[in-house]
Amino acid sequence: MGQRDLLQAAQDGVITRLQAQALWARWAKQANAAPQVARPAVDAPAGAYASAPRFSFTNTLYYFGGMVAIGAMTLFMTLSWDAFGAWGLMAISASYLVACLKVADHLKSRHLPVPAGILATLAVVLVPLVVWCFQQGMGWWPPGGPLGYSAYHADINWRWLTLEYVTLAAGVLMLWRYRLPFMVMPIAVTLWYLSMDAANGLMQQGEQWDFEFMRDVSLVFGMATVFIALWVDARSRQAQAPEWRQDYAFWLYLFGTVMFWGGLSWRNSDSELGKALYCLINLVLVFAGAVIGRRVFTVFGGLGVAGYLGYLSHRVFGDSLAFAFVLTLIGLGLVALGIWWQRYEERISGYFASWLPEGLRPR
Repeated sequence: MGQRDLLQAAQDGVITRLQAQALWARWAKQANAAPQVARPAVDAPAGAYASAPRFSFTNTLYYFGGMVAIGAMTLFMTLSWDAFGAWGLMAISASYLVACLKVADHLKSRHLPVPAGILATLAVVLVPLVVWCFQQGMGWWPPGGPLGYSAYHADINWRWLTLEYVTLAAGVLMLWRYRLPFMVMPIAVTLWYLSMDAANGLMQQGEQWDFEFMRDVSLVFGMATVFIALWVDARSRQAQAPEWRQDYAFWLYLFGTVMFWGGLSWRNSDSELGKALYCLINLVLVFAGAVIGRRVFTVFGGLGVAGYLGYLSHRVFGDSLAFAFVLTLIGLGLVALGIWWQRYEERISGYFASWLPEGLRPR
């Protein structure tokens, strides 16, 4: 236990800050008076993460305030901001960016990683706005595109690609500098945007675009993002330094699964074999999520399996009075499966985890 743990306990309301300071002063005095004996450092075991942010009222305020600030500088950047002009808005955005990084440095030095990560994330979110202002000021914005930056989060358009490439590069550099997991969130979102805008750029014909091609590109991007998340997950679990042994893969798993599952679910197959294969893939997702301890796989896989079971019941019993009863039985069967799974979860997870590389085995 260190001083940081006491400060965290004070933030969570377990003890007061004065009590935390008094306890640390007492222990430090006792340690100085006692004979100094070298003790080996105790690290978390391989495959385990360092302590993650706890769900508390303080952290809720942190994240809520951070998301409000991020929304103010992204979703609600309306055309009224054009009164500042491209260079004026760029100066304001760049000033915000630098100020966020300065505050993040200060908060991290005070051992406040959660608010530091939120401020650093806000800095990453401001990067595409700065790039857009620069392109507008230099007259480099391709003609025919959206006129306002607020469309960045609403319109699929290949003209956003420059913003996304620069954001990815800046986000990775800032993540390497600050090493705070929440900073992966804008990187994962940008990868999602990139998948749609890249497909739009490859297949656009005037203002038309091919939905099926974009769906398939989203599926491929999702698979690639999930594999990147697996690599990041394994590297993070096996890292020696506590700052790297954090869950950097969470947001990559989330948005990678959204891209992959969305692209897969939008494939409307007329073949019963294709629909059964869809169910099988979702079953694999359910078990994969249970094995590596990632609930996002289990949630989306469960939705896919439930959708397929609903399709079967509608196809077989759709015009029958038994339809509602069949759906009820399916729901109760899933509940029973959950009870069975809970009873044997450790045994099943341990069996399948033995197939995984050491870095991906949950602890």
